[in-house]
Amino acid sequence: MAKMLLIGASGSIGEVVAPAVLKNTDKDLVLASRHPRKIPITDASRETAIKLDVTNDDELAEALKDVDFVFASLSGAMDTFASHLVKAMDKAGVKRLAFITTMGIYQEIPSWLGESPDPYTNSILRPFRKAADIIEASDLDYTIIRPGWLDYSNDTNYELNKKGEPFGGHDVSRESIADLVVRLIKDPEFGKRESFGINSPQAH
Repeated sequence: MAKMLLIGASGSIGEVVAPAVLKNTDKDLVLASRHPRKIPITDASRETAIKLDVTNDDELAEALKDVDFVFASLSGAMDTFASHLVKAMDKAGVKRLAFITTMGIYQEIPSWLGESPDPYTNSILRPFRKAADIIEASDLDYTIIRPGWLDYSNDTNYELNKKGEPFGGHDVSRESIADLVVRLIKDPEFGKRESFGINSPQAH
C-alpha cells in the first residue's frame, strides 16, 4: 500500500504538492476536493480524483481506504475539519497526517517581522490554533505545517522552525511546502509528531 490522500487538491497548495509527490515518490494519489472537476490529472494511472466533504464521515471513510499518508490543505472551519479527520483516520487505522495551518498560531512571529496576536482571541487564527490543538492531542503521527504568506515564487530555499522557535521570514513558496511534503513521505520518521513553521530566509 503506497497511496496518499490529498485533501484540498484543487487549491493553490494542493495543485503544487500533487505533481511533486508524483515526480519524487512512488505514491499513488487520491485527489480530493469539493469540486473534483477542477483537479488537474497528469497521470491517470496513478491519480484518482474524488469529491469529498471532510465533514461527511461516510465520504471520508471511503476516501481513506488503502491510504497510508494523508495531506490536508483546507480553508474554512479548520477545527471542525480536524476533528472529523482525526476521528476518521483513527477508525480507518491510518496514522500519518500532514496538515496545513498557518504562521502565528503559537505567537511565534518575532517583533521585527510583525504582530503576533493571541491565537485564541484573534478571529483569523483561532480556527487554525484549535485545529492544531485537536491534532496534537490525537495519537496520529502528525506533522503540522505552518506556512508563512505564500509568495508564488519557485524558490525552494526555506527554513523550518519547530514549535517554540520564532519565524525567520514572512513569506514562503508553494514549491517549498511541496518539497517538505516529499521529505516527509520519503523519511517516515522525519517530522513525526512535530509542528513546523516554514519560511523563506529573510534578512533583518
